[in-house]
Amino acid sequence: MPWSRITSGILAIALALVATLLGGWYFTIAIAVIVFLGHQEYFNLVRARGIVPAAKTTMFVSQVLLVICTVDGSLADAVLPLAGTFICFYLLFQPKMATIADISASIMGLFYVGYLASFWVRLRALGSAAVSNLPLGGYWPTTWAEIWQQHFTYLPQGLTMTLLTFLCIWAADIGAYIFGRFFGKTPLSDISPKKTVEGAVFGITASVAVALAGAFYLHLPRFMITGVALGLLIGIASLLGDLTESMLKRDAGVKDSGQLIPGHGGILDRTDSYIFTAPLVYYFVTLLLPLIANS
Repeated sequence: MPWSRITSGILAIALALVATLLGGWYFTIAIAVIVFLGHQEYFNLVRARGIVPAAKTTMFVSQVLLVICTVDGSLADAVLPLAGTFICFYLLFQPKMATIADISASIMGLFYVGYLASFWVRLRALGSAAVSNLPLGGYWPTTWAEIWQQHFTYLPQGLTMTLLTFLCIWAADIGAYIFGRFFGKTPLSDISPKKTVEGAVFGITASVAVALAGAFYLHLPRFMITGVALGLLIGIASLLGDLTESMLKRDAGVKDSGQLIPGHGGILDRTDSYIFTAPLVYYFVTLLLPLIANS
């Protein structure tokens, strides 16, 4: 593996962990940068198919969505239809008549890159306001020893669940890559020829194993049920995110979505596993976890 790939990977993980730990507007800014870069790559893929989307308008309303999520997450879902309406309004009054493909690609960009990413902001914000000890809603542990001794229960729920989700995604990606490379024989899909059924199954299994360990360590209710359900959810969503991005690249006729990260390709190439994961984990924590606890 090239040193450029290893170095950029380590740096990306370090920056992600610091931003996640800080939370608040620090985390929002990090997500906003990723969304901005992801939108640029997405619209480049779209333009490769001869489509003319409302790129700047979509990028703007996506950033507004992230800001609103940080201020009040309950208003975020109301912004999506308003943002979609604004995009359509913009396209209707262009000198050249917009096509169905132009409108669809723009709305897809809003949903795929902007709206789904906003759930990371909402997930990280869970329980964070009460423990904020930095400006801009940020958080930094006052004593690491106490946190370790209390099995991370001292930390806000949004932080622990975001970190656990990251670990499950990493376990799924690494497990699928290594096991598929050495033992994979059955192709999973024509969309991504290098992926195998064996690698996918092992990756999901690795996600379940990490989720089980996390559920036990964090004292989540009915940790066996919670861990298995959460691990399956993250493992499958991670795989689907990867395949979806591969489908977009295949349709655009490119190998990578960009060349931003040395040895890794574009930002979408590195974040595809995270796209569908955040909303599922957010609703798992806010809707299903209380039901499991009360059952």
